[in-house]
Amino acid sequence: MELAARLETKLDEGGKLAWIAAMVLGFIVFWPVGLAILFYMIWSGRMGCSARRTANRWHNAYKARGGWRHNRHASESSGNHAFDEYREETLRRLEEEQNEFQDFLERLRHAKDKAEFDNFMADRKRRPSGPETAEGPAPA
Repeated sequence: MELAARLETKLDEGGKLAWIAAMVLGFIVFWPVGLAILFYMIWSGRMGCSARRTANRWHNAYKARGGWRHNRHASESSGNHAFDEYREETLRRLEEEQNEFQDFLERLRHAKDKAEFDNFMADRKRRPSGPETAEGPAPA
């Protein structure tokens, strides 16, 4: 076990690239070892591939670049002033709707997390405290 802990520490110092190299070598040497390393990387969060976090990171980077208005084609004039105004208004409205939807999803996730936590706390309060035997409370 100590060897595994030292190896894990050493790979963590090397970063994600070290983990990937270990996984590839594991597949080359004996494929179940590589598969085990891959599962461990996903299970422990070392892959950093949470769908929610990735989606939010891309969305935030997109917003930081200016969203729809940053698009090269959106800033070019079509030659028709009425169409350009309509396009800008539509893109602005879509961006607002997207932001509102992202906020809604975040509130929904928060509400789900809160409900799960409240259920956990309610279950915890219903459990009797202290050690008990099958016949009842432990003798004093």
